[in-house]
Amino acid sequence: MFHHVKELQFDARVSGPDVTFARLLLEQFGGGNGELKAAMQYFVQAFGARQPYPDIYDMLMDIATEEFSHLEIVGATITMLLDGVNGELKDAVHKTSLATVMNGKAPREQFIHEAMTNPAFLVHSGGGPTLTDCNGVPWSGTFVNANGDPTVDLRSDIAAESRAKITYEYLMQFTDDPLVKESLSFLMTREIAHFQMFSAALENIQPNFPPGILQGDPRYTHTYFNMSKGEDARGPWNEGEGPWKMRGNGGSWVYYDDPIAHVRQTHGLETEKVSDGMSMDEVHKKDQALSKKKSTEIKAKMEKGEHHWSVYRTETLPESESRETRRR
Repeated sequence: MFHHVKELQFDARVSGPDVTFARLLLEQFGGGNGELKAAMQYFVQAFGARQPYPDIYDMLMDIATEEFSHLEIVGATITMLLDGVNGELKDAVHKTSLATVMNGKAPREQFIHEAMTNPAFLVHSGGGPTLTDCNGVPWSGTFVNANGDPTVDLRSDIAAESRAKITYEYLMQFTDDPLVKESLSFLMTREIAHFQMFSAALENIQPNFPPGILQGDPRYTHTYFNMSKGEDARGPWNEGEGPWKMRGNGGSWVYYDDPIAHVRQTHGLETEKVSDGMSMDEVHKKDQALSKKKSTEIKAKMEKGEHHWSVYRTETLPESESRETRRR
């Protein structure tokens, strides 16, 4: 059940109209890294988590709902930045100048030239946000990532918050309006908070590496192929102990400086041996154990027979209090 409260979560304000920045801000309304994408992604992911992971379901629904409130903040800001446009466009008889509502920043001819990067923005919206990015590309459900496994979905969510955060960071450089910057700073900061929430939830799932269930073929999980020759870089991504060490699986990176020679020598990696980490047998046993564990956990939490999504609780009042309530 959703209940809309008309006051915004953050009191969005603008100092005056700015049509050009309003168009840029559409990126966070209907763009691939915007608030609607985040809201729908967490909302869709939550359904699969409802019974097997009720704690994650609760978090996803809370954050999804907050993202809808952030979408409203962005939409309200865009509308205020377009203040006056709708009235001017409605004057279809007399020749008017849109420069008035553009705060005098550009003559009508220059604005028309700028608007051609998104020609439908004002023509279709008439002074409000459209469900597109800043170039007029419509919002799409393909932006949403939901795989039904929390170790995968939460990583997608961490990435989504990271991209949204940096987008706000860039947007703040394209406006001089201090009130708009306050709103953008709030929205950017909430992306940081959500990043932390998703990171904590992922860490709370053990084991969570690698994503999913299967551990992968140990002949290839620890190998790094130097596929581009030149000034080669080395670091923790291709030398020393890999992330497996921290998770008790053992293993260090194996670096192949000449991958062509190695592939030929192993007949297309057919004769590749396990160089470090778990053996093939150990991996197979871990795959079986983890598959059974996860499957059993989820099945145990699924309802048998008739399913109910919600449990409705009725407060029981003392009989005397109940009679008094009815009289009122």
